[in-house]
Parts: sequence; structure tokens; C-alpha cells
Amino acid sequence: MTLIDARELSKSYGEVRALVDVGFEIGAGEVVALLGRNGAGKTTTIELLLGLRSPDGGAVTICGAEPTSVAARGRIGAMPQHTGFPDSLRVRELIELAAAHYEHPQDVATVLASFELTALADDRVGSLSGGQQRRVALALAFVGNAPVVMLDEPSTGLDVEARRALWEHIRAAADDTRCVLFTTHYLEEAEALATRILVIDRGRMLFDGTPQAFRARFGARRLEYVAPSGERTVVTADDTDAYVRELVASGAPFRDLIITQSSFEDVFLDLVGGAV
Repeated sequence: MTLIDARELSKSYGEVRALVDVGFEIGAGEVVALLGRNGAGKTTTIELLLGLRSPDGGAVTICGAEPTSVAARGRIGAMPQHTGFPDSLRVRELIELAAAHYEHPQDVATVLASFELTALADDRVGSLSGGQQRRVALALAFVGNAPVVMLDEPSTGLDVEARRALWEHIRAAADDTRCVLFTTHYLEEAEALATRILVIDRGRMLFDGTPQAFRARFGARRLEYVAPSGERTVVTADDTDAYVRELVASGAPFRDLIITQSSFEDVFLDLVGGAV
């Protein structure tokens, strides 16, 4: 069952082409990580899917409806990158207000506890720290039990316990009727959670597939050894066995040979060709 359908999305800001013919579908049960460098087009993609911006070309449907429609709004739980709350509302009031917009919301007390907000439930939102407000934003995204959850850099500013709670919510939110799409700069988070990886760079889709396919297509193993001079050599190679055979055949002395698999971050940087 397709829940998010994005077709040939394009968006420009003046002379800057933020997205160029980006398309994908996300079905029930999927946890999809949208990766890319700063300015790659991730947030623009999320904003188009949420109906916060209109595409210059292409179309989006959420559960078969346009994202700006009442039908779609009631089926999305979202955490945008930048949030703004009414300072005078108390935390519990804000979450109860959000829950009331959904047909089958979660229990508010349970959500408060999940994101360590119980002790802050009667505090005004404007009095909270930045990290506490991030936890409130996450509670708002999940309280509705929506079929589609979209999170833009959700773990930024969270401590270890809050991040762990977030990971559990993401895992639980993707079942046979629901999906999660999230952006992140924490590549270990994408590797740990995602069933599928999307990589955008300069507004274009570079990769769409499983984490395993991502590694298989772009990954290479890392080989290190020490020369007699004490200088350490580090190389990456698709076939480290062949590299070692050639090294031995050359007669060049070496010691302390170590071969490791490239990290998820190494693979990502090889793909986009630069720093995150």
C-alpha cells in the first residue's frame, strides 16, 4: 500500500534549483532515511510532502490525497526542522490539542512518559529549553498514531535517553498500515533504523535502495599496513584480496596489515564526494 507518492518534484528558489525531477514512493511498513549534505534538498523535499511549499513541477499525494487537503492533514504526523509553539500553552495542553485532531490518537500520558515530559507536563512551553522543546515536537509528531510520520532532523539536540526513545517510536510506528520518513545527519542512525535509503545531492536523487544494497553498490573495504620506515599506508579497494596479492608479489616489505569494512559514513561520502 503506497502512502507517500512523489512524482518528478522540482523546486527552485530564484536561480537555485533545490530539487530536479525527484520521485519516489513509500509504502506501509517502511522506515526511510533521506540523506544528503547541507543544502542537498532534504528539507525542501519534506516541505513539499507536507504541503508547506508548492512544487514548481511534479505532484505529491499522501494516502491518495493532496498534502494540503483535510484528508491528508489528518493522516500525517510531522516534525519540521524549525518549530514554533505558543509560549503560553502548557506542554500537556499542546499535546492534547494535537491529539484531538486525529481519529485514533495515542494516550497522551503514555506519550508524555515516552519522551520524558511527564515532569514538564504543566510547564509553559515558552519556559522550556531547546532540547525539551525538541522532545515536545516529537511527542506532537507521534501522538496522533498517523499512518505517515515525517521527521526533519529529529534527533538534533536530544540527549542519549531521548534519542533512544525516538528510535523506539520510529520502529514501532512502521507497521502494515504506517510508514516513517526521516532526515538525519547521524549516519549511524540511518543505518540502525532505515529499511530503505534515499540519497539526494544538489537536488537530484543519487540512490534509492536498501542499506545492504547501498553498501554493496558503493562500499569498499579499507586496508592499512605499515612500511619498514614506520609510515602507515591506508587505501580503499573493492577487492582487497587482489590488492594484497599484488602487494606480496611486488616484494615490498610491510607489517601490521589490517583490513576493515568501510563505515556507513565512508560509503556516503564516497557517493556524494565530500563532507556532510
